[in-house]
Amino acid sequence: MQELRAVAVAAMATLGLLTGPAGAAAEDAAKPLNVPAPMPASPPKAGDPPSPGSSSAWNAEVAPAKPGEAMTLNPHQTELVHKVSSYFSEINTLQGNFVQTGADNKKMKGKFYVKRPGRFRFDYARPSRQIVVSDGHYLSIQDLDLNNEDRVALDDTPFRLLLRSDVDLVRDAKIMEVQESEDLLVVGLVDKNPDTPGQIKLFLSTKPNLELKEWVTKDAQGLDTRVQVSDLTKSGELDAALFKIQTIGRPMTMP
Repeated sequence: MQELRAVAVAAMATLGLLTGPAGAAAEDAAKPLNVPAPMPASPPKAGDPPSPGSSSAWNAEVAPAKPGEAMTLNPHQTELVHKVSSYFSEINTLQGNFVQTGADNKKMKGKFYVKRPGRFRFDYARPSRQIVVSDGHYLSIQDLDLNNEDRVALDDTPFRLLLRSDVDLVRDAKIMEVQESEDLLVVGLVDKNPDTPGQIKLFLSTKPNLELKEWVTKDAQGLDTRVQVSDLTKSGELDAALFKIQTIGRPMTMP
């Protein structure tokens, strides 16, 4: 269940969960994104030596804040964060495959489903028999092999920021990092609500259109969980039964 908790804090306040094997597309998603090193926050002065690890592919004005400090966004950074907010606000339903990599480097695969506001489901492929599901009010983390469940209020998880009916990260989150390259946008954030633990870093491709590729969450112990997604589909209705929290111990019914 400790690992399942990491899943919940790792499933990004944003998406639904999956059912069945992820297939070859999920294997492709497991490949790490090639994220170049960020440039310094302010451009170097003339005559200064180049900074180690800097890359011309990055906008020098869009760089991470100091560790533990929220950024003061400039107009361009604010525009980028609003763009990410709009991306999530425009999602009605979303489904796809995922690969989750825990702090121990163990990989788990499956399918996910999201229906905003507030509802999502992750079905983990065998040999795992785990389900994470939100009905819009509560987040349930279920282990069918152990026949147990951990349930928390959705508002007590970082996912609430990305699943609410009106997503506004500038308003509701402390922005810890904003970076952009030619084809990638990275935003790190923490909920402004001090009762909501965890940090989320979102990775979105920008070509041909803005699209979520992965997210990394950091829990209260400082452990990272990475979730990479692929084969995303936004259109189509999703059965409401996907997002019902069923009582552990009873036969699980699938729509």
